[in-house]
Amino acid sequence: MIDTLQTVFYTLLALGVLVTIHEFGHFWVARRCGIKVLRFSVGFGSPLLRWNDRHGTEYVVAALPLGGYVKMLDEREAPVSPGERHLAFNGKSVWQRMAVVVAGPLANFILAVAAYWIVYLLGVQGVAPVIGSVVEDSVAARAKLEPGQEVVAVDGEPTPTLQALGEQLLRRIGEDGVITFTVKYPDSSLQYQTEAELGGWQVDADSPDPIRGIGIEPYRPQVLAVVDSLVPGGPAEQAGFEVGDRLLSADGQEISDWEDWVIYVRARPSQVISVELLRSGEVQLLSVTPDRVEQSGQTIGQVGMGVKIPDYPRELIREIHYGPVAALGVAARQTWKTSVLVLDSIKKMITGLISTKHLSGPITIAKVAGASAQYGFASYLGFLALLSVSLGVLNLLPVPVLDGGHLLYYIVEAVKGSPVSEQVQAIGYRVGLFLVIGLMVLALYNDVTRL
Repeated sequence: MIDTLQTVFYTLLALGVLVTIHEFGHFWVARRCGIKVLRFSVGFGSPLLRWNDRHGTEYVVAALPLGGYVKMLDEREAPVSPGERHLAFNGKSVWQRMAVVVAGPLANFILAVAAYWIVYLLGVQGVAPVIGSVVEDSVAARAKLEPGQEVVAVDGEPTPTLQALGEQLLRRIGEDGVITFTVKYPDSSLQYQTEAELGGWQVDADSPDPIRGIGIEPYRPQVLAVVDSLVPGGPAEQAGFEVGDRLLSADGQEISDWEDWVIYVRARPSQVISVELLRSGEVQLLSVTPDRVEQSGQTIGQVGMGVKIPDYPRELIREIHYGPVAALGVAARQTWKTSVLVLDSIKKMITGLISTKHLSGPITIAKVAGASAQYGFASYLGFLALLSVSLGVLNLLPVPVLDGGHLLYYIVEAVKGSPVSEQVQAIGYRVGLFLVIGLMVLALYNDVTRL
C-alpha cells in the first residue's frame, strides 16, 4: 500500500512539474508579447485552488493533473471590447503567435537541460559494460564479442556504463547496416573494433532491454545460494531453514548460485522439493513445499527466502563528475541526443521499423516514476528530464490540436500572407484529435497487456 501511494505521489509530482513548466512557457511569452492571459490552469476538471493576480489572470489548480492550458484573450472565442483588441492573441503578428506556441515545448527542453545539469553536477555513477556471456546466433555473437570484454564504444560513441551502452543501442533498433563495437580486455588499455550486420534487429516490446536484445548478458557478481533472510511463517521457515544455510542441491540437481535456486522453485509450485544444504560445516537434508503464487498471469512457486546481493568489484564502478560549466554543456548535449532519439523512434514506428508495442502510457510512466524515485534524487531527475524531452518533442509534431499543428498553420500563414481557412483548421482539428486519442488508447492498451 505504501509503495502504491509513493508511486502515485511521484507520478503526480512529475506530471505536475512538466505541465506547469510547459504552460508557464506559453504564459511568459504571451505576457512579453502584450497578450492578456485570462486563465492559467494546471489540470482539468473541478478547481481545487483558484486566485487572481493584479493583471486579471485567474490561476487554477484542478483535480485531474493530466494536462493544463493557458487561455488568452481571443476574438475567435468571445467578443473583445475595442479597448482591449490590442491585447488579443489573434490580433498579434504571426511571428508573435509562433513564439507563444513554441514557448511551451521550449520550456520543456530548458527544464530537461536544468535537470540533467543537476544530475551531472551531483555526479554520474554506473557499472562498466563488461560482457558476462554472449547469446548464440545473436548480433553480439556475429560481432565475435567475448565474455570478459568491456564495450567501451558503440559506433564511435563512448559507453562508460551499462546505461550508456543501452542508450546507444536503442538508437539502432529496427535498423539494417553495420554496427561497430569497440572493446577491450581486462587489465589492458588496447582497444579493438569489431562489427556485425544488424539485419533489422529488434528487441522484445514486452521487455525492451537492448543490451540483452543484442545478445549480451552483462557481467554480474555471482550470487551464492546462501539464505540471508526468511519470511516469518513462510514455507522455508516452517521447513526449518536458517539464515546462513548454503544450498547445495535440489532433488539431486546441483544448485550453483541463487538464480538456479529461484528458477527451480518458481517452476514447482505446491511440489515437495528435497534440499541438501550446508550448515555450520555439516550437510543436512530438508524438504520444502513452495506456495502457489499468481504473478503477471503465471503461477509460480515461492518459499519465502531472501539473499544478499554482493557488491560489484570496485574496478567496475564508473564515477563521472563535472564542474558547473562542463555539466551544462553535457546536459545540453544529452537533451539534444534524447530529442533526436525520441524523434527517430517516432519515425521508425510510423515507417514500421519498430513495433507500436513499444509505445507506453500512464501505467508504465507511473511504474518508472516510482522505481526511479526509489533509486534516489538523481535517478528521479533523470527520469523527469527524459519525460520533459518527450513531451517537448511530441508537442512539436505537426499534428493539429498539438503546439506543432498550430505552428504549422502559422508557418503557412507567414508564407502565403493570409491565415489558413477556418474550414481547413476545423478539419485538421478533428483529424488531429482522432490521432491523439487513438495513440492514447494504443498506449494504454500496451500498458494493460504488459500487466
